[in-house]
Amino acid sequence: MSVSWWIWAVLMLAIAAMLAVDLFLHRDNHVIGFREAAVWSGIWIAAGLLFGVVLWAWQGGDVAGTYYAGYLIEKALSIDNVFVFALIFTYFAVPAAFQHKVLFWGVIGALAFRLVFIFVGAELLETFFWTAYVFGAFLVYTGYKMAFRHGEQTPPDRNPVVRLVRRIVPTDPAYHGDRFFTRVDGKRVATLLFVVLIAVEATDLIFAVDSVAAILAITTSTFIVWTANAFAILGLRSLYFCLAGLLRRFVHLHYGLAVLLAFAGVKLILSETPVGKLPIPVTLGVIVVTIAASIVWSLRSTRGAETLDGAADSSTR
Repeated sequence: MSVSWWIWAVLMLAIAAMLAVDLFLHRDNHVIGFREAAVWSGIWIAAGLLFGVVLWAWQGGDVAGTYYAGYLIEKALSIDNVFVFALIFTYFAVPAAFQHKVLFWGVIGALAFRLVFIFVGAELLETFFWTAYVFGAFLVYTGYKMAFRHGEQTPPDRNPVVRLVRRIVPTDPAYHGDRFFTRVDGKRVATLLFVVLIAVEATDLIFAVDSVAAILAITTSTFIVWTANAFAILGLRSLYFCLAGLLRRFVHLHYGLAVLLAFAGVKLILSETPVGKLPIPVTLGVIVVTIAASIVWSLRSTRGAETLDGAADSSTR
C-alpha cells in the first residue's frame, strides 16, 4: 500500500492536535476519575474505529480489515502495559494527580519508539525473508514467557535504563509537584517523577518490540502498522484509569495475550512457507475470540472474590 507524503503529514498533524487537546484539558493535573476516563476511552476508541471506516472507503475492505486486526491486537496487548504501569506507580508511590502527566509523555515516547521499530522491522521483512522466521520464533517464545512466567516482574528501580539514568543524571529522591526537573541547593536535578517517566519509557520500549513484531505478522504496510499502533496507544492513558481498579479481576488475560503472540508468530512463519498468509477474516476471528474468551474466563473466575471483597468492605464500615 503506497501512501503519499502529504497523507502522512496530515495524519501526524491530526495525532499532534489530539494530543495537544488532551494536554490542554489536563493541564491542571487533576485526579482522573472513572467517568472521565471512560468518556475519553470512548473518544479514542471511536477515533480508531472511525479511521478504519475511512480506510474502508478509501482503500477497500481488505485494507480496513487488516487495520482492524492490527488495531485489536495492539489494543489487547496494551492492556498488559496497564498492569506494568500500575506496578510502577504503586512501587514509586506516584500521587494520583501526576499519573496522567507521566502517561502523557510516556505515550509520546511510545509513539516515537514504535515509528522507528515499524520502519526498521518492515524493511527487514521485505528485504530478508528469513527475518520472518526470527520474528516468528521471537513471538512464540514471548508468548510462552507471558503464559508461564508472567509473574516474574523486575522491580522498576532495577531496570538497567533507570539505573543508568540515575548514575548519569543527578536525581533528588522526592517529588516536587508535577516537575520533572527542579533546583536543589542551586543545582538543577531530576525529580523522582522523572525517574518514574524513565521507568515507564523503558518498560514500553520492551513492549514496543513485542507489539510491533505482532502486527508485522499481519501486514508489512508501514502506514497500516503505524496507524493501528498510534490509535491503540493514544487511548492507553484513559484505558489505564478505566482499568486500574479492575486489574485484579483480569487474572487469566495474560493467557489470551500469550495465545495472540504465539498465533502472530506462527502466522509470520507460515507467510514464508507454501501455506502463505492466513486470510484476514481468520486473523480477526482468532483475535476477537481469544480476547473475549480470556476476559470472560477471568471475570467468571474472580466473581466470587469480588463478592467477598464487597462483603469485607461492608463489614468495615
